[in-house]
Amino acid sequence: MEMRVGQLAERAGVSVDTVRYYQARGLLEPPRRSGRDAWYGAAHLERIAQVRALRARGITLAAIARMTSGELDDADKALAGALALRTLPEGSGELIDVEELALRTGVAVPILEALAAEGFLVPRRIGTKEGYTAEDVELARAGFRLLGWGLPLPELLELARAHDHATRDFAERAVALFDEYVRKGTRVNAAGPEASVNLVTAFEEILPATIALVTHHFTRVLLETAMTHMEHVGSPDELEAVRRAAAGEPAGGGLARDTSASQRRAGEPARQRSGQ
Repeated sequence: MEMRVGQLAERAGVSVDTVRYYQARGLLEPPRRSGRDAWYGAAHLERIAQVRALRARGITLAAIARMTSGELDDADKALAGALALRTLPEGSGELIDVEELALRTGVAVPILEALAAEGFLVPRRIGTKEGYTAEDVELARAGFRLLGWGLPLPELLELARAHDHATRDFAERAVALFDEYVRKGTRVNAAGPEASVNLVTAFEEILPATIALVTHHFTRVLLETAMTHMEHVGSPDELEAVRRAAAGEPAGGGLARDTSASQRRAGEPARQRSGQ
C-alpha cells in the first residue's frame, strides 16, 4: 500500500502540515522517492497513529522521538508515561483558551496574558491542544482576589517572576537528584520489567512527598515572616489576627463575639427610650 502525502493525512486523520511536521521532527521515516513523487506506506500510517496515541497521553514530541528511535529503554518509557499522567488535568480533561478563562474568572485577558508571560499561569497540553484547566480557573481567581485587596499588579507580577525563577531552579535541582540517585540507580539494581516497576514506584512516592515538604515549608516560612513583620510594625489586634492564622483558628472569631456584645450594649439605650 503506497499513498501520496494527502492520502496519508486523510487516512491518519491529520493535516498534511502535521505529516510534514512529524517528518521534520524525525518522527516519520522519509518517504520513498520516485522522481519528483513521494510515496508513503503502511508503516508511516502506523507511526502516525502511535505518535497521536502517545501525544494524547501527554507525552511530548521530543520524548516520543526518543522512544520511537530506540534511545529510551523500557524503564524510561514507563517513567515518561507516569510523568505524562501527572501532567494531565484531573476530571474530564477539558482545556479552555485564555478568552474562556477570562470569562470564567472575571480577570481581563491582558492580565491573564501578563501572568502567563511571568510563568504564574502555565498552560497544559493534551494531544495537540494547549490551554487551561479548572485548576487554572481557581488560580486566576486567587490572583484576582489579591488585586481586590489593593495589591498593585506590577508588584504582583514582579513577585510572580521571582517565584517562577526560584521554583524552576529548585525543580531542576530536585530532578537532577532524582536522576542521579534514583533513575540511574534503578538500572544498576534491576533490569527489564523490574526496573520499570521500581522506577515508576519511586516516582509515585517521591513526587507527593516532595510536594508536601515544599508546601509545608513555604507555609511555615510565610507565616513566620508575617509574624516577625507584625512584631515590628503591627498593632496588638494585628498581632492577634496573625497569631490566629498561624494557629489555624477562624479569623476574627473573638472579634466577632466582641462586636456582637458591643452591638447589644449599644442598642440598650435605644430600647429603653422606646419603652421596651
